[in-house]
Amino acid sequence: MTVMDDGAPRAPGQAMMRGMMCRCPKCGRGRMFAAFLKVADDCPACGEQLYHHRADDAPPYVTIMIVGHIVVPLLVLVEEIWRPEVWLHLVIFLPLTLLLSLALLPPIKGALVGLQWALRMHGFDPRSPEHEPFPPAARPKAP
Repeated sequence: MTVMDDGAPRAPGQAMMRGMMCRCPKCGRGRMFAAFLKVADDCPACGEQLYHHRADDAPPYVTIMIVGHIVVPLLVLVEEIWRPEVWLHLVIFLPLTLLLSLALLPPIKGALVGLQWALRMHGFDPRSPEHEPFPPAARPKAP
């Protein structure tokens, strides 16, 4: 499905919020992800093409920054107040770090893809020289 772009301004805040909810940045109804972190090629609700995204290393970097700013102060606070054994720190803070990372990664990636869509970055603007049509060989074949 080909969706034409009318060139109208796109609201970055709204697109990022929709992306954080793991929804299409255009309509807010369709699911952005086909799997845990695999962005769908296009929105199942409105047909907006999403395969142009280039989130790459930005979502893990932002996730590490956020999780680090949550976990490290908590770890220092617990150490200064209660001074628990090292094994207790490991039992508490390793799972906390893992769970926070896994919980925050999809919404952060969704927000960054939404921002790219709103700013027409990386081929989200069909008039841009960066715009590439979806390669026919990569499109899944109908059964």
